[in-house]
Amino acid sequence: MMRTKNRILHRLLPIIALFTLTSCEYGRMWETPAVRPHEEPMIVVEEGSVPFSGGEAVYKAMSAEEIESPVSLNDPTVIAEGTYLYSLYCVHCHGRNHDGFGTVGQSFVPQPQDLRSEKVQTTAPGAMFKEISYGIPGGRQPPLATTIEVMERWKIVAFVKSLENR
Repeated sequence: MMRTKNRILHRLLPIIALFTLTSCEYGRMWETPAVRPHEEPMIVVEEGSVPFSGGEAVYKAMSAEEIESPVSLNDPTVIAEGTYLYSLYCVHCHGRNHDGFGTVGQSFVPQPQDLRSEKVQTTAPGAMFKEISYGIPGGRQPPLATTIEVMERWKIVAFVKSLENR
């Protein structure tokens, strides 16, 4: 009985091995579109879908001196919108009085900048935009480019620059 099982097993083993080896070439994965991605016509991308100018990468690559605000930094509407955005994103660290004594910022060492200080107010708008967007190397300012839209960051810059006149 045992000999019969061994004989059957020895006859089936080469057939199973042959089936296993040949099934790789004709198996289901071979037939999937993922294996042959360029055999079907490529999808035509609608014009304007992929930006060729502008965008976040341009701001990051430019020097702070080259960056110009797309909004008027003295426009009262822009400053009002910046005030609201400051209350959403910045007040926690820089505080209601813009002095760095926010609920979170007061525990930092060093403390966040007083936004009314001469150092901050003499910072060029492009440099301030880059600091808000990409953080301050070696400082506490986190990069907020992925959190705050480009135009919103410019409105915050307008608001911070308006603190000089208060």
